[in-house]
Amino acid sequence: MSPIKFTRTEKALLIDKLQGYFTNELDQDLGQFDADFLLDFFTEELGAVYYNRGLYDAQALMAEKIELIAEQIVELELPVSK
Repeated sequence: MSPIKFTRTEKALLIDKLQGYFTNELDQDLGQFDADFLLDFFTEELGAVYYNRGLYDAQALMAEKIELIAEQIVELELPVSK
């Protein structure tokens, strides 16, 4: 798997969310520099777990849809006389 990369806009949004969380929930100030490093840590150390969960969820959804399509195809079968 290639490393997870964010656009500048995405990274700015994520850093803003981290800073907001630290301010609102922990009553601590998290500077831009520290938030950037914390985001990099989360991305490198935890990102693959979230990425893989997304893949598993997508695979499960596709399996459900394929099963539904298979059932609908069976319903389209024409009767065969003996």
